[in-house]
Parts: sequence; structure tokens; C-alpha cells
Amino acid sequence: MWKTKITKVEPDKIVTRGYRQQDLIGNVPFASVFFLLIKGKLPDEKESKMIDALITASIDHGVTPPSTHASRVVASAGVPLPTAVGAGILAVGDIHGGAIEDSARILQKWVKLMRENKWTYQETAKRLLTKLQNEGKRMPGFGHRIHKNDPRTKRLYELADELGITGDHIKLSTAAKEEFAAKKALPINVDGAIAAVISDMGFQWELGKAFFLLGRCAGLIAHVYEEMTTQKPMRQICIQETEYEGPQERGL
Repeated sequence: MWKTKITKVEPDKIVTRGYRQQDLIGNVPFASVFFLLIKGKLPDEKESKMIDALITASIDHGVTPPSTHASRVVASAGVPLPTAVGAGILAVGDIHGGAIEDSARILQKWVKLMRENKWTYQETAKRLLTKLQNEGKRMPGFGHRIHKNDPRTKRLYELADELGITGDHIKLSTAAKEEFAAKKALPINVDGAIAAVISDMGFQWELGKAFFLLGRCAGLIAHVYEEMTTQKPMRQICIQETEYEGPQERGL
């Protein structure tokens, strides 16, 4: 027997987390229904606005990320739209799109330690960063290869303040940024911001990639459609950017 608490399907009836889907349609925004699916309850107005903002913050980052590369290259081969979008989703992992999960895991662990030991945010940040440094590790969610000050982070933190969502996780991430500033200025990137916000909203760190996937899927669809409708098939991307470093031509 396959048991689930998410959706019940019967002839002419679909009930999701206790709500008839026809009642949700047109009355509850998509982001709020996602919250319902995960949490089992509808978000309040402030939670709904924050969830929508988190998804929007992940929606697209141009042609620079591996997921977009993957989708567009596969789309240029003439495959159906779902196949090309799926290729981009499969490119999301611990390096690309994984920082949200890793950052949330660390923040949640250290906020728990902070509360147990009654440390200040600054003390906790210093202990955390010292431990990572001693282990030769980096704090995920900090620094960006393009942005010196990620504009998405600023807006997400402003909105979290406005909505009364800011809590220990956002405050600890801000303390970590200040601790970094004494040595090397490292901005909190959008992944780190999302990690802190979802942690303050009570989401477990294992769901970190979910928010990235949900937003980025929309961007991938747009890129795939653009590739299919405006570009020639079999784009010579790899040939143009490949430099051979193997042995010189030789006889058998």
C-alpha cells in the first residue's frame, strides 16, 4: 500500500492537503500552494509574499550558469522542450545550486549551538568561521563570481525585515558577513540569503535546492524556447571554445 498525506485523487475529485483543488485554482497563488504542499498548511499573507520573493530571486541568471548552458545546448539538438529543460535541471548539484542547502544546514546547526550555549551572534560567527578555516572549508552562500554586492540579497533581507520574518539565522549570516569584513569582504549571495530566510521560516535545510529548482525551472523554459525559436540548430558552441591539448598527429 502506497501512503501519502499530500493529495487524494478519486473520480472527479482532487484534494490536496485537505483542500479541493478547484477551490485553490484562481484563489491561492502558486507560491502559496507550494508552501501548502511542503508545510501542510496555507501560509499567512506575510509568508506568502516571502515565498513568492524567494522563488522570484532564483528565476534566472542569464546564460552564465551551467544549467542554462546545458538546456540551450541540448535544445539546439532539436529535442522536445521538456527534454532540454530536464537537461538543465540535471545540471543542478552541489556546486551549481547547492549552496542554499549547505548554507542552511550550517546556519541551522550553529543557531542551535548558539541558543544552547547562549553565545552572541558575533561570538557564534567567529567560532563558526574559525572552525571552517581550520578544516580548510569555505562558508557556502558567501561571495560571487560576478556580483560584489548581490542585489537580490539586499532586497530579500529588506523584505524579511518588513514582513517580520528576520530571525536568528538571518542575523547570524549578517554577523558572519561582518566577521568576514575584518579579513576579506565577502558579500552574502542570493543562495546564502535564501538559506537564511527559509531557515527563519522553519524549513529544513534538506529543502534548500527545492527553492532554487522551482524558480530556475521557469528561467530554463524561457531559454529553451528562445533557443528553439530564434537560433539555428546544432550551435557550434563547443567547437568555437575548444582548444585541443592532446598529442600531435602521429602514424599508427
